[in-house]
Amino acid sequence: MLAWTLSGASVDGIDIHWTSAGKGGKTVILVHGWTGDESAWSAQVPALVAAKYRVITLDLPGHGKSGSPKDGKFSMDLFARAIEAVRAEARVHRAVLVGHSMGTPVIRQYARLYPKRTLALVFADGVVMKPENAATFATMSPRFIGPDGPKNHEQFVRAMCVVTPDEMRAAILRVSMATPEATVYGAMAALGDPKIWKGDVIDIPVLGIYADKSKLADQEIMHTAFPKLEYVEIPGTDHFLMMEKPAEFNRILLDFLHKHS
Repeated sequence: MLAWTLSGASVDGIDIHWTSAGKGGKTVILVHGWTGDESAWSAQVPALVAAKYRVITLDLPGHGKSGSPKDGKFSMDLFARAIEAVRAEARVHRAVLVGHSMGTPVIRQYARLYPKRTLALVFADGVVMKPENAATFATMSPRFIGPDGPKNHEQFVRAMCVVTPDEMRAAILRVSMATPEATVYGAMAALGDPKIWKGDVIDIPVLGIYADKSKLADQEIMHTAFPKLEYVEIPGTDHFLMMEKPAEFNRILLDFLHKHS
C-alpha cells in the first residue's frame, strides 16, 4: 500500500495542492498539462514508489484543488514558482521533473529559474517550439471564453485523444471541462509568451517521451536547446500516452531515472 501525504504550499497567496508518496532518497516531481490535475499520473506514482523514489504530484495554480490568482493572470513563471513552493515545503534538495504537455514549458522554465534544484527533465509529449510560432497559442486562447468556449474547449481536448480508449477519454474530459474558464484561457495565453521559447541551452539530462508521430516538438530546436537529449516515441499512443500505455511509459522513465538520478 502506498503511503500518501497531502499537503499545502502557497505562491503569491495562492494555495497549492500537492501530494507526496513514497520515502525514497531520490525525488521525482510530476507536473500535469493544460486543464489537467495530479490525477494524470495515477499510473506512474505506484511504479515510481515501488522503485524506491519519493514522488510528488501537484495541481498547478487554477487547476484541480489549487487556488487561482486573484488578478486572473497566468504565466509559466507563476507555474514554475508554484513548483518551487512545493519543493521547499516538501524539503526536497534536488529533483527530476516530469512535465506533460504544457507541463513541459513549465518545467523548462523551472530549470531556468532554479537550476540548482533541477537534476534532470522529462518531457511527456510536451510542447517545444520556436519563438515565432508561439503566437499560435495567444491567437487561439480567446476561443475558450464566452458562449462557445466550452464547445471549443471540448473539441480541442477530443482532438488530442483520438486513439485514447473511450472510458479514459471520458475521464480526461471530466477533469479538463471542470477547469475554470479563466484558467482555460489564461494558461493557453501564457503559452503564447515568446519569451519562454527563447533558444537558451539547458545542459542537463533530458528525456523526451512522445506520442506516436507527435507534432508537438520541434526536434531541431530540442537537440539544440537540450544537448543531452534522449528522445523516444511510443507506438500506438496519442497525447495522453502515460495513461494509454503506462507500462511502456514507466519502463522508459525508470530506465532514464536509474541513469540520471
